[in-house]
Amino acid sequence: MSETPGATPTRPRVLMVFYTHTQQAQRVSEAMSDVLRSRGCDVTQASIEFTDPRYSKKFDVFPFRHRVFDILPLAWPQLRRKTGQILIPDEARAGDYDLVCVGSATWFFTTNMPLRSYLKSDEARTVFAGKPFAAYVVCRRYWSVNLKEVKKLGAALGGRYLDGIRFTYEGRQVRSLLSLISYFGTGEMRERSLGIKIPPTNLKPGFETQASEFAHELAEALGATRSA
Repeated sequence: MSETPGATPTRPRVLMVFYTHTQQAQRVSEAMSDVLRSRGCDVTQASIEFTDPRYSKKFDVFPFRHRVFDILPLAWPQLRRKTGQILIPDEARAGDYDLVCVGSATWFFTTNMPLRSYLKSDEARTVFAGKPFAAYVVCRRYWSVNLKEVKKLGAALGGRYLDGIRFTYEGRQVRSLLSLISYFGTGEMRERSLGIKIPPTNLKPGFETQASEFAHELAEALGATRSA
């Protein structure tokens, strides 16, 4: 950022915008925000709300009342890249940010409907146009399609993609799926599901280190300096 000689340096303004239901995307946002603030950035966090009447009653509570049947209706709309009704915080509607960082959980292999809906909105275009943006994906296994979609949608808004990163859960395909479904239904980490030993779900221990390193890289790209 260029500064007028003799003027007080302007702190880089960063928007962290995400959708979260199990709070994993928010945990990454908070870890990155702490680092960016330590590097002298002015950070704003904004969480998209999923208000679509077709799904909102099921997503208003956690854990889900019916762990499988509450999320299955989203499978076909997700695969067809559909959008839905959302509530966008004022902070994510407008603002002259120096960087926008997008956090997206993966639903049925790709970007979740609430965040996709934001990235196709006029409000997002106002925020992204002409600005650099980065992305992080929180997922069980599938992340590449999600990240590519966020990159494509952000670029379509007029943004300039900088970098992306993924935060994955433990376990291979079947066991990690059983672990996630178990967590959806109980809200607790359990050692077994259907008699099968399962790994812990959600972010792996030490994700903060990964988030911190990524945040420092973004701060460098912004030209931010460490605070005293």
